[in-house]
This record gives sequence, structure tokens and C-alpha cells, in this order.
Amino acid sequence: MQQYWIDVFGLLLRCLHVVAAIAWIGESFYFVALDRGLLAAEKPLPGLVGESWSVHGGGFYHKQKYLPAPARLPEVLHWSMWKSYTTWLSGLALFTLIYLLQPTVYLIDPAVAALSSSQAVLLALAFPLLGWLIYDGLCRWVGFNDRLLGALIGLAVLALAYAATHCFAGRAAFLLVGAVLGTLMTANVFFLIIPGQRRMVGAIRRGELPNPLDGERGKQRSVHNTYFTLPVVFAMLSNHFASSYAHSDNWVLLVLLMAAAALIRQFFVVWHSGDRAWGLLLASTGLLLAAFWWLAPKVASVPKDAALTAVELASIAQFGRAPTTAAILPIFKARCALCHSAQPKLMAAAPKGAMFDQVEQIEARAVLIYQQVAVLKVMPPGNLSGLTEPERAAIERWYLAR
Repeated sequence: MQQYWIDVFGLLLRCLHVVAAIAWIGESFYFVALDRGLLAAEKPLPGLVGESWSVHGGGFYHKQKYLPAPARLPEVLHWSMWKSYTTWLSGLALFTLIYLLQPTVYLIDPAVAALSSSQAVLLALAFPLLGWLIYDGLCRWVGFNDRLLGALIGLAVLALAYAATHCFAGRAAFLLVGAVLGTLMTANVFFLIIPGQRRMVGAIRRGELPNPLDGERGKQRSVHNTYFTLPVVFAMLSNHFASSYAHSDNWVLLVLLMAAAALIRQFFVVWHSGDRAWGLLLASTGLLLAAFWWLAPKVASVPKDAALTAVELASIAQFGRAPTTAAILPIFKARCALCHSAQPKLMAAAPKGAMFDQVEQIEARAVLIYQQVAVLKVMPPGNLSGLTEPERAAIERWYLAR
């Protein structure tokens, strides 16, 4: 019953996180499109740098942008912050519930790094903090040399992907990279953008000239958030694609996916300015196709006797050369029943309804079992149940002999 309510809480957190993220990203995309699409004002006013007309929902909208401010500041201003904070806080709660409270299941992979549960949790919490300190330090050190700063941030993201995938289980690493970038985005809002805007509004209401540095820093960090957005989404979603995070060079694939996402974002940024940079879209498509071609599974076959390894020989001696489903059923009962059973011990219900208590249930999911257990080796998570290599080899031969 306890696990059931944990699953319920997890579902509600997921819904909150996704809805808040949609609202935040949607608003961010809207303001970038608005800013890029501004035209010269028909009737120039003091401080008016551009305007835009839209038609939507049966009405017309007239948007204007003033720098540093209009002649009279309205009493009511719209502030863009709570969607960002809600996204980050709900994401942290969800990450804690699933990963930090169950590190041996989701966070640790002994084949990647020999970490204790406490070490893995502390390291996972340290990644976003260190990421912010490094990123913010680079921004303050380089200043407004955006080309150099962009190159350094790109190298930092590369190092982040490498470090995460060499410390944590692949799925957790992909999620953590996205979480670090998401933390940078929210920290930009919390520490730079909103405080700077508050100082500007306060100065204007007092009849003083606002510090232009607040506006310049806020603009710079907002631009960074724009380009972080799609890489974060790709990193978060790709952790559901086992072929990517289970690859031996998963950090390279993650970087390729995020680079393609950044190029797609740039394509739309340019589009909002009235240009059509189709080369950016072609480049992103090329990166994605290259990544998926690299990930494509190779056709396997049962090795000949001369090519058999010691593990395969031990597996054949225990389970036979072409084991039947009945012969490998004990493997599933010993190694998989913790989760994939009518009465699992680690969770309220079997993931995706996959239960392996009977021969028929195993055969119905043969392809998925082969991919997850024999090819990608992502199951069991962190090899929590101690599945042996001869047992993996037996499952592989079972599938190939079908």
C-alpha cells in the first residue's frame, strides 16, 4: 500500500512538472518570438523601440516594447517567474522521490562507477550546484563577449555530459544533465533576471535612471535560457530511449542530441526575425540521423563453437545450447520477479504491466526482453538482482533460437 501511494504522488508530481514546464517554455518562446518580430513604430514615442500587431481568438493585440521604460510606468506589471520556479521545484521533488530515495535501483550502475548510496545521492545533488557555480563564474568572467562565452559554455556542457555518464547509470545521467541545465535556467531567473528587473522598476518609480547593466545581464541570461530549452527537453525525453543511454559512448550521443536541439531552436529564433535559415534545420536533421544510424542495433547470430567464450560455454553447460522458455523461466523468477511479477516487491505494480511469472508472459514480450536484457543490458536496473553474464547469454540464445 505504501508503494501505491508513492506511485500516486509520483504521478501528481509528473503532471505538475510537465504542466508548469509547458507554461514556462511556452511563455519563453512567445516572448522570444515577440522580441524578434518587432517592427518600427508607426507613431514614435519616447523610449518606444518597436511594436507588433497580432490577431488571435477573434481579437487584435497591439504589443509595444520600451527601453528603458515608457514615460509612465503602469501600476500592474506581468512578471514571468513562478512558472520557472514551479517547474524546478516539482522536478526536484520528482527526482528525489524516484532517484534519490531509490539510488540502488535508478541512480547507481556498478559497471559505471562503484558508488555507495550516500555517495551517489550527494554527488547527484552536487552536480546542479557545481554546474551553476561554473556557469555563473564563466558569465561574470567573460562578460558580454558572447561568442567566447558560448564556446566555453558548450565545452562545459560537453564536460558535464561526460562526467554524468561516467558517474551514474545511463538513464539517471541523461536526466541529471537535463536537470543541471534546467537549474541554470531557473537560477538565471531567480538570481539575475527578476532581481535586475525589480531594481529597474524601483529606480523608474523613484524617478531615477535604471542601471543599464541590469537590463544587459537580464537579456544575456534570457538568451542563454532560450538556447538551453530544447536541449533540456531532449535530454529529459531521451532517458526513455534505452538505446541512447545504454550505448557505450552515451555521452557523445547525448551531446549530439542536444546540439541538434540547439540548432532547431536557433532555426526558429531566426525564423521569428523574418529569415529562413534552412541550413540550420538540415544540420540538425543530419545530426539526428547520424545519431540514430549509430544507435541502430546490429543483427546478431548464435556464435559457432570455435568462437564461444568462457561465459558462453558456462551458459550452455547450465541452460543448454538453445534453451526453451521453460528452461530460462527460473532466471526470470530469480532475477526479474522483484518488479515484473503479479506481486512485485519493489513497486506497487509491474512496470508497463510486464509480468514474467508464466512461460506465455515471457514469450509475449520476447523482443523487448532481448533488447533490454541481452543487447542494451539496462535490465535489471543497476543489476540490482545480480543477473549473471551466463544468464544473460542464455536469454540471448533463447531469443535467437526462436
